[in-house]
Amino acid sequence: MGKEEVRQAIIDYATKSPKSKFYFKDMLIGVKKVVPDTGASEVKSVASELVMEGVMELLSTGSSTMYGLKGRGISVEKSGDTGGS
Repeated sequence: MGKEEVRQAIIDYATKSPKSKFYFKDMLIGVKKVVPDTGASEVKSVASELVMEGVMELLSTGSSTMYGLKGRGISVEKSGDTGGS
């Protein structure tokens, strides 16, 4: 499976997830349901690209980092978080 399929699986998961912010491990499980042969490092790499492109954002909970689709739920700007920057 290709990078574009992983990318689309991440975006689909972020769009359909019942929660607007989620942990990497939960996103990985969701992506593996669609693209079973993908590895954690590939999902992490594609998710990082989506963050750099502004499609997704990071939200720090203090002890861990959560991902979310930009514009869905509480934004990084409204939360006062730096978004991992």
